Amino acid sequence: MRLVQLQTAEGARQVGVVEGDQVQVLANVGSTRELALHAIAEGSDLATQAQRCQRGERLSYRQLLDEQRILSPLDHPDPAHVLVTGTGLTHLGSAATRDKMHQQAHDDAAITDSMKVFKWGVEGGKPPAGEAGIQPEWFYKGDGSIIVRPGAAFPLPPFAEDAGEEPELAGLYVIGPDRRPYRLGYALGNEFSDHVMERKNYLYLAHSKLRACAFGPELRVGTLPEHLAGLSRIHRDGQVLWEKEFLSGAANMCHSFDNLEFHHFKYAQFLRPGDVHVHFFGTATLSFADGISARPGDRFEISLEAFGEPLVNGIRHAEAVFAPGGVGVL
Repeated sequence: MRLVQLQTAEGARQVGVVEGDQVQVLANVGSTRELALHAIAEGSDLATQAQRCQRGERLSYRQLLDEQRILSPLDHPDPAHVLVTGTGLTHLGSAATRDKMHQQAHDDAAITDSMKVFKWGVEGGKPPAGEAGIQPEWFYKGDGSIIVRPGAAFPLPPFAEDAGEEPELAGLYVIGPDRRPYRLGYALGNEFSDHVMERKNYLYLAHSKLRACAFGPELRVGTLPEHLAGLSRIHRDGQVLWEKEFLSGAANMCHSFDNLEFHHFKYAQFLRPGDVHVHFFGTATLSFADGISARPGDRFEISLEAFGEPLVNGIRHAEAVFAPGGVGVL
């Protein structure tokens, strides 16, 4: 089952099930989070809960996408209660670009911290069920205010040095009243980072991640295939500027999903009932590694057959929101 959140022509919010080129609206359901909380309360799962709902109208999926009335597939009424995070160096092959980026010019033979973390993951990232493996690299991106809906453009702040895509899977979660995280499913994601800033020094990784992101348009409910192969594209002036296959799924990762989830949710501050979590699982494929520099006006397209419609986003210039010396004194 694949779910979407949408807006009606009047601006009301609804949840729908994707059925071919149509979206079957679920009656009296205003959000995926609401549906998930009902499922938790009734001891059900998300797919079963959706099947129990009364049906509303059927809408054209293409029209909803073209009119940008498809929302991100999970959110919260208060964006401050959405935590967007991620893990890096999680995919087989993901260390090569990072290692090259972070090598010291005077000693190319030295093993970098990035490669050390990657090797730890290969050796201990898939522990037996019920056990904790090696912890991955982890980063914070922001709250719900940084999430851009499918079809909309990423804001590029004036201090940004790069506008790089990152095609990934994202895990979508709601924290239940019992302080337990519940995974609703997975979505395609574009984690959108500043690789030029990160390349200067790996200690700038935290800064490089504080950018917008997008995921969706669909929430895939249930288990994933072990092997997933998608396509990441950049369009410029009506032409494909760059494209490359990206791999994901357990067979292409050096960490298990369970291990990545444990090392995120082991922190008590991430278990506040009702909160939403969007967690990016990493990638091994970047146009930046091929010398591509995306710019405003370009369009990203990330597609993977198991997730339905592709995730498409543009880039736009954004105005500065703060100036040096702008802090008030009381």
